[in-house]
Amino acid sequence: MSSEATAPAGKPEDDGMTWWYRWLCKAAGVLGGVSCAVAGVWNCVTVNPLNIAAGVWMVLNAFVLFLCEVPFCCQFIEFANAVAARADKLRAWQKSLFYCGMALVPVVLSFSFTTLFGNAMAFAAGVLYGLASLGKKGDAVTYARLQHQKQGDEERMGATDGGPE
Repeated sequence: MSSEATAPAGKPEDDGMTWWYRWLCKAAGVLGGVSCAVAGVWNCVTVNPLNIAAGVWMVLNAFVLFLCEVPFCCQFIEFANAVAARADKLRAWQKSLFYCGMALVPVVLSFSFTTLFGNAMAFAAGVLYGLASLGKKGDAVTYARLQHQKQGDEERMGATDGGPE
C-alpha cells in the first residue's frame, strides 16, 4: 500500500506546519481581514477617486481573507466552501504571494496611513505563510553532525589533492 492510499481523504497533505503555527497564520489572516475592512470603509469616506478605489479593494481583500481563512463566517454564500477547500489545498508559498500581493495593491493605488496600516496585518499573514514555506529549522545535533562530516570530507580531499608525487 502506498502512503497516499492510507492517508485520510479529507485531510490536506502535511505541509510541516505545527498546529499552533497554523492557528497563528489563521488568526493573522482574520485580524488582517478585520483591519482591511475597517480601514477600507474609512478610506472610502473621501472625494479622491484613488482613495475610494483603494478602500473598495481593501474591503474586497477583507472578504477574500475571511473566505479563505474562516469560511464559516460566510456560510450563506453558496461558493464559500468550495473556495475555502481550494484555498486549503494551496501551498504556503502560494498563499504568501497571494496575501502579500493583495495587500500591496491598495498601498500602490493610494499611499496613506490608512492603506498602509490597514493592510499591514494582511501583509503580515502573507509573511507568516511565507516563513512556513521555508520549513522547520534543523536541530543543533544534526547541524553539528553535518559540519563534522563536511570537515572530514575536506580533510580527505586535502590529503588526496595536496600530497607529494
